[in-house]
Amino acid sequence: MATSTVSQNRLRGGAFLITPCQPEDVFTPADLSDDQRLIGQTAEEFVANEVIPVIPELEQHKEGLMAQLLKKAGGIGLLGGAIPEAYGGAGLDKVSATVLAEKLSAYASFAVSHGGHAGIGTIPIVYFGTAEQKKQYLPKIATGELLSCYCLSEPQAGSDALAARTRAVLSPDGKSWILNGQKMWITNGGFADVFIVFAKVDGEKFSCFIVERGYPGFSVGAEEKKMGIKGSSTVPIFFENCPVPKENLLHDAGRGHIVAFNTLNVGRFSLGAYCLGGSKKVLEASSKYSKERTAFGKQLREFGLIRAKLGEMAIRIFAVESMIFRSAGMVDAAVASHEAGTDKSQQAMQVLEEYAIESSISKVYGSETVDYCVDEAVQIFGGYGFHEDYPVARAYRDSRINRIFEGTNEINRMLIIQMLMKRAMGGVLPLIPAALKLAEEVMAGPSLEEPPSGPFAEEERALAQAKKSFLQASGTAMQKFREKLADEQEIVAALSNIVMEIYAVESVLRRAQKAQAAKGEASTAAMTAAAQAFIYGASDRVEKEARTALVATLQGDMLRTQLAVLKRFSKREPVDVIALRRRVADAVLVQDRYPFEGR
Repeated sequence: MATSTVSQNRLRGGAFLITPCQPEDVFTPADLSDDQRLIGQTAEEFVANEVIPVIPELEQHKEGLMAQLLKKAGGIGLLGGAIPEAYGGAGLDKVSATVLAEKLSAYASFAVSHGGHAGIGTIPIVYFGTAEQKKQYLPKIATGELLSCYCLSEPQAGSDALAARTRAVLSPDGKSWILNGQKMWITNGGFADVFIVFAKVDGEKFSCFIVERGYPGFSVGAEEKKMGIKGSSTVPIFFENCPVPKENLLHDAGRGHIVAFNTLNVGRFSLGAYCLGGSKKVLEASSKYSKERTAFGKQLREFGLIRAKLGEMAIRIFAVESMIFRSAGMVDAAVASHEAGTDKSQQAMQVLEEYAIESSISKVYGSETVDYCVDEAVQIFGGYGFHEDYPVARAYRDSRINRIFEGTNEINRMLIIQMLMKRAMGGVLPLIPAALKLAEEVMAGPSLEEPPSGPFAEEERALAQAKKSFLQASGTAMQKFREKLADEQEIVAALSNIVMEIYAVESVLRRAQKAQAAKGEASTAAMTAAAQAFIYGASDRVEKEARTALVATLQGDMLRTQLAVLKRFSKREPVDVIALRRRVADAVLVQDRYPFEGR
């Protein structure tokens, strides 16, 4: 791997804001290996053959059925992706894990249950367990002999996890931790055998423990009555003088926040992949229905507004897919750059911590895209979309939770900017020098640089302008509010939205360029149309959010000056988005599915 400054910077989380990259630097679904595609095929076939036929029973909480399905999945290796081979798992790279998560998402309740076990219910032991803990638990978790779950939230501590009230004190004989308290919204809690539980030692030191179902003083409450994901188990957990062996402390006392936050990084990234798969499935259902249903003597697919919905759904899915696989490729590249012989689990943890910003982007953008898609699907189905006999009604209910768990989207928006500013102030990410350089360029007047050329010239310019808009808006806000910027949540959210749009724009642009270079313009015309339509819309959103931030930060002549600069950054040629959406919709309707699968 190159050791240039640019190459090293590219391995930094958030570096996409200021560090250039080329199409060959970006991993795309076209780069999947045969083995990675086979993993996806195996997962897809399992869901189709084992899960989909029993959805009615799962929705009614048939006793033991979800646990049985998870155990079946473990029997064919679908639960051990995050577990090293030394402990009976597959030790999958991030790209393979992303493919697996996406293909398991056709039924949201199963996807949630799988993630609760194989993701956040496993990662804490993989990353932080002692050799003895790993040997005791991981092989059985990999096969599904033991089913696991993650217990962080409490009735008074959801997003504010460190406000937990569950306590742990050492027993008088020093052999056990005695737990007292309650956990809430525990996925898989109704049937799990192993519980990753967070509690405060002596009411102060936030810590993590491995708890087994059979321990005295441990009990499980009734299943919650949820709006969606009804097939999954979600229960409260209670601890009443529950003794946990001293050796079941996970990591060090007082270091539970390290366990929690690193696990959530993994969970957020995986959630984006699950949302991606769910979005594709609902697009497929919508396309097929548009050919089955007729109105006014025509099939629905013949109406322009229906085609516009199908096209826009595919365009947004294309953006999410491009971002998620790009991020997965960056993670794998960063892990590969570590020295040989070091613990791969620790490497992966460090790299995922580095890419916490990209993980939050995956979660927010993915969850909001699947919400958009299910909403449009209900509209395409019309009255039948509101009927429980049709799958889009369930998909609509199921999707809503994604914007809440793994940290609400509001929390993640705050985190994106907080992490960026922390890196900037620490000199890890040179955002401040970049903002100062931009200010000098603005003072110097219009640039004499050669504008981008080629088939994606306008999109290249839009990307560069979006990055400048972020530096302008964030630099202005930082200069005024400094360390109190976090208190200006509306401004932080606007800046975060710009960051996400920049990552999306660059990801779709580089993917489209890479595809066109490999396959030519004719065979990638629909993908090019998707990229162009997305980038044009994203440019509008960037300008709006930057203006919002500037107006909330400045006033008077200074504001007018900065808005004039922003207007300069936002100049672009008009694009016929209707024609572009139609081209993408045609591609959807030809295949009755997301048209860029594996490309």
